[in-house]
Parts: sequence; C-alpha cells; structure tokens
Amino acid sequence: MKKRQGTSKRGEDSSRNPSTTTSCTIRNVQYGPYGECQKNHAAEIGGYALDGCREFMASGEEGTSLALTCAACGCHRSFHKRLMEYEREIRTFFAS
Repeated sequence: MKKRQGTSKRGEDSSRNPSTTTSCTIRNVQYGPYGECQKNHAAEIGGYALDGCREFMASGEEGTSLALTCAACGCHRSFHKRLMEYEREIRTFFAS
C-alpha cells in the first residue's frame, strides 16, 4: 500500500493556503494479462525494432517451462508489458 501526502491544492501556492492536505492511497493492485512485446530485436546492430506481437500467449501448460514462452513471437514472458489494474482513492481535507 502506497500513501502520498502533499500540502497544496493544484494551482495554489502552499504558502498562501497551508491548511489543505491531499492524501492519495493506492489499494488492491492486481496484475492482469501480459500485453505487447517490448523486445528490441535490432539492439545488436544499434537500432530499434519491435516484432509487433500484441499479446502474450503461453506455448504450454501452466507449471511447465513452455508456459513462459510466447506462442506468437517466441520471446520470454518478461519481454511483454505487464498490464495492471488498480483502485485509487484520493481525499482532500480543508481545515477551517
């Protein structure tokens, strides 16, 4: 759980309004499916080229070594962008 606190509202100087507190709490981070492949296939020659694979699809059953290899592009799962879903709660308090 991450928690951030600040002492100013957006667009206001904190020296003019020190009684405003904003707190942001991020809860329930869940990891969804793996997205597009980020492997740079032209790194050896100093270039930048992606293969165009848009989503990770496991080559084998869960628990085997093939489950970590993409059936579409052949890359390891770690090269694919991990998609996250999270819940955010923002609270602003004004002291009178």
